[in-house]
Amino acid sequence: MDKYLLIVLMFLIAGMIIAVTKAPPVYPLFYSMLAGSIIIIIYAAMKERKLKQEKRRERRRSKK
Repeated sequence: MDKYLLIVLMFLIAGMIIAVTKAPPVYPLFYSMLAGSIIIIIYAAMKERKLKQEKRRERRRSKK
């Protein structure tokens, strides 16, 4: 995962903790930050998968 995405993910997690621990919990804020963190995790996974596929293609081409 990129450094920037990891930093944004940490801020989202901290915001989720703050939203839940307030006296009246702010559930819409919590769920919006949860959705944002899930989107970042999915994006990073897709990016890593694409990079691995490109490396695999290069290895296959070099053997032929």
